[in-house]
Order: sequence, then structure tokens, then C-alpha cells
Amino acid sequence: MNSRMRMTLLLLVFSPAPLIACLWDSDTLEEERRQFPSVLELITGKFLRHSKAFYEWRIEDRKKRLASEPKNVALYDDLAVAYEKTGQTDLAIETILRKEEIEPGLYETYANLGTFYIHAGRLEEGLKEIEKAIEINPDAHFGREVYQKLLVEYVLSKKTNGKLELPMSSNTEGYGVYGFGSYVMEATRREGRWTDDEFRDAGEKATKGILGMMRFGNYDSPVLLEALSDLLMMRSDDAQAKRLATRALLQASYVSTDPKEKAAYRLNAEHALSMQTRSRNSSSDAISLAEVKSAFLLELDEGTAWFERVVAQEESWIADGLNPASEYDRRYPEHPSQSVRETVLDRVERLIPPVPPAVGLALAGLAALFVANRVKAARRRSRAASDKEASLS
Repeated sequence: MNSRMRMTLLLLVFSPAPLIACLWDSDTLEEERRQFPSVLELITGKFLRHSKAFYEWRIEDRKKRLASEPKNVALYDDLAVAYEKTGQTDLAIETILRKEEIEPGLYETYANLGTFYIHAGRLEEGLKEIEKAIEINPDAHFGREVYQKLLVEYVLSKKTNGKLELPMSSNTEGYGVYGFGSYVMEATRREGRWTDDEFRDAGEKATKGILGMMRFGNYDSPVLLEALSDLLMMRSDDAQAKRLATRALLQASYVSTDPKEKAAYRLNAEHALSMQTRSRNSSSDAISLAEVKSAFLLELDEGTAWFERVVAQEESWIADGLNPASEYDRRYPEHPSQSVRETVLDRVERLIPPVPPAVGLALAGLAALFVANRVKAARRRSRAASDKEASLS
């Protein structure tokens, strides 16, 4: 089993306002019957998700169904989430409040309403609704609302004069300072849990909670990416976790629009790689940010290309009068995976003894070029297969 697979199992089996919440609709229910995508797929956006056209279709579909089924509360969740996904947060709030009038006191109502308030920048109001959801069902959403609540509290604690500056913390502040990870550990202590196993369990659950927020909320939110990086950085004995943390911080720097934020996230990403070497036997053969960035850009490109195909397919299904939800489930029964790149580099590291840094960089460059060519070939095969499938359908 390769290192990336081991990391995925650890995270998934064991266990403006910032867009830091998750949503609940019929897609969520179906998704929770499957495994989450892995960390890398979530960071790069290569996971099962829908286009804007899909949610616009769902809005019209649910409105028609509600005309004949006005008491079907599940349809209100679908409609409200679709409004939220298309940037119509005010309509999402209005819709979910109508549902509350029809059948008050449901967990899903408070979970969604809290999320909508948070996305609208009304963090304190959102926190109250999330607390209501937790009180009704603390284990729903894999217990995700518990860590959503902690994250909102953490964000509020980082505001200065009502404004949140990103990054929320710097992992250059010193060993043992991990931002949201430290906040989770402190919350664990407040509950009277002090053992290493209890801290580890809290970290794993928090990581899974953040992954869930990315999956069902906004996967490219800088706040969520930073929180994920904080939790991954706490795994001091896992080199692969550090590289994933670096990718999360790089992505945060890419999606941030403020130059100061971009530079700060990049500095954090660079620090995340400190003490990371290609060889366990050499402290001088350090892995550079440029090397990780080179591989990560290929991964981002792969995730973007994959989702562009999804967008085109959903638009085509809708244009043809088909049900895009049914077609999507038939076409994508399982999560897609990123092409394996780290494994190739790991093999090079194991086969080649410690070498001078300049030679190591050259070898890493050759490995990256080899992987890039493999990715291009895989894409050609994928497109050919898609064209063949289209011609047969």
C-alpha cells in the first residue's frame, strides 16, 4: 500500500465571509452512503460535484414538484441548497425558513440554516443554528457540525475589529503552533480528555469534519484549506501529510485575491516543507516548494479538466431533456482518483542513494517530466474512451 493510500485510510476510515460550512440535501444523503474522496482529490477539485447548470435545473425541478407536494420538506432542502449553490443565499434562507414553518424542529433545517447564515457573513446567527442541529443529532453528518461549530468559534476568535485577516495564523510561529489544530486540542482538554489517544482521535475526527465541509460546502475556501493544513501539520511523523498540507496552503494562495494573503500562504507552504527530504538518510537533500508546486499544478490541471467534462455532460443532458441527476449517478458510480505521482517520486527516492541537492533537483525534474508525459497519455486515452462511449450511446 503506497503512502498516499495509507494517508487516505488514516483520515477517512479512522475516524466576504469565509465559506466554512457544509450543506444537507438529497445529494448529501446519497454521498454519505459512499466513502469520501481522498484528501488530494478534495484539494484539487477532482471529486463528485455538480455544475451550476445542474443546480439551476434542480431549482426549476423542485419548484414544480413543490407545487404539487407543498408539504414535502425534503424538497425544500434540495431547493434551498440549489439556491445557495447558485449564489442566491437570501433565497436559500427564505426557502429553509418556509420549511421550518411547515415542520419545525428538524435537524436538517438548522444545519442548512446555520450554513446559509455563515455564508452570508452572519456568523453568530449561524453558530446558534448549528448548536441547535448538534443538540438534536450530534452524530449526524459524521459529527461534522461539532467541528463546524469549533471552526466558526475559531474564526470569530481571530477577528480584529470585526475583520478577519488571512491566514488566520502562521505555522512559522514555532513548533507546536498549528492554528485550528491547536484550537481543537484545547477544546479536547476543556472536555477533560488528556491522553495521547484522545488527542489523536480528536484530530482525526476534526480532519474528517473539515474534509466533509470541503466536500459539501466550498472545497476551495481559503479558511477550510488553512484549517485542513493545520490538522495535517500536526501529524509530525507523516511526511506525506506535510506534502498534502503544503498543497492545501498553495491552493489557498492561488484562490486568494489579496497579494498580502497570497504571499503569507506561500510562506506558510514553504515552512510546511521544513525538514522534509527525499532521503531518510540525508538531511541536506531537502524537498523544495518548487518541486511540490510543479507536481501540484499538474494535479490541479487534471482536476480542472475532469470537472470541465462533467460540466459539458450535465449541460448536454439538460439540453436533451434528460434527468441530469439520474444520468450523473449512472455515469459516475464511484469517486474519480488523481493520477499517481507521489508514488513515482517515492520509488525514485528509494532506488537512488543520497546525492547532492543539485543532482537531486535534476532527478526530480526528470521524474516530473516522466509523470507529466504519463498524465498526457492517460488523458488522451480517457478522451478517446469518452468519445467512443458517446458514439455508442
